[in-house]
Amino acid sequence: MNYSRNARLLLTGAAFLTLAGPAFSLDGQDLLKKINAAYASSGGTIAAKTVDVKGVDVTLRETTFTPMGADAKPFTVGDIMMTGVVAEANGSYTIDKVTLPNVDFTEDKTRITASDIYLSGLYVPADPNGDKLDSVMLYDEAHSGSVSVVVDGKQVVAIKEAVGSLMQYEDASGVEFEGSVTGISADLSLVNDPASKDAIEKLGLQKIEGDFTTKGSWELASGAFDIEEYSLDFANIGRLDLSFGFSGFTMALVKELQSTAKTMQDKPNDEQAQQAAGIAMLGLMQQMSFTGAEISFADAGITQRGLEYAGAQQGQSADQMKQLVKAMVPIGLSQLKLGELQNTVSAAVNAYLDKPENITVSAAPENPVPFPMIMGAAMGAPETLVKMLNVAVTSNE
Repeated sequence: MNYSRNARLLLTGAAFLTLAGPAFSLDGQDLLKKINAAYASSGGTIAAKTVDVKGVDVTLRETTFTPMGADAKPFTVGDIMMTGVVAEANGSYTIDKVTLPNVDFTEDKTRITASDIYLSGLYVPADPNGDKLDSVMLYDEAHSGSVSVVVDGKQVVAIKEAVGSLMQYEDASGVEFEGSVTGISADLSLVNDPASKDAIEKLGLQKIEGDFTTKGSWELASGAFDIEEYSLDFANIGRLDLSFGFSGFTMALVKELQSTAKTMQDKPNDEQAQQAAGIAMLGLMQQMSFTGAEISFADAGITQRGLEYAGAQQGQSADQMKQLVKAMVPIGLSQLKLGELQNTVSAAVNAYLDKPENITVSAAPENPVPFPMIMGAAMGAPETLVKMLNVAVTSNE
């Protein structure tokens, strides 16, 4: 989380060892109870056959996890090891490291494995119902090693490593976060459907490899939530980058959204409850405002292969297909009533098709735009959205 929390953890640990007072004693059952209380809003319950405490280490034996939902069934997790557990004076807990058992799950012809799964610097709040960060379960790092999905003896999907981290601001006014998934690979040559298999081969997608990264921040007071980076980068295909932001995503709103989502999951077959919760969810979303967004794609060969494949489907060359797309874009855009942006989009698409490098669509309003205003414009006067959101399209820049 931050240096001050780590320092407090060390000082509290030292006090525990020297004073051994009852206020700092480790209660494994209380720790599990507070973990469940903090996790309840996200859905699910953790249960352990026994909770063993040895010094500052706690082990949850024969653990099971039950997802949220009326029909959810528990599944076995195994022994969860917690090392460096400290009970703080305010009733919260800090845990140096939480290690989960390796996953090795088989059902029918599918086997899923995962290793080296852990959380470090975990903070468990004393009370999850507050409106500050000290009411949220946070961690310094979440980690998973290699993950593999094997179907009928053949590896279909795999990743090398997944890492996520959180850093709390010194004044506890917000957090920064980032994550990555490296070594993603998928074998699409195993697809059996003839039409899909042909498309995969023609597009050169039999085996895809790449990485995922994300980075962002959240400020509690304003509810400013910004995803600065959200990218998928695949070899011989391209890189897709997204960024977006909105305000009004306060802690109070988060709690209400979680409560509404829980109601929807707890009553999946109650149509009236689902409708009421859906309306409530829309009402809550109206408290937020849009601050900006951008989506871009940098080509690494997929565009030309796509033109070749689409052209072949219609008995045309890739160049003929390109010219057809150029002709169709203005016709399609004319129905959207985009005004001056129509010519800009057409020019950007034409330039990209002639020399596929990158293409970007952005929305950067001068001031935050409330979501209700955007929804109203979309339903009543969609042509006004371009100016309202300051939409722009560029290519090869």
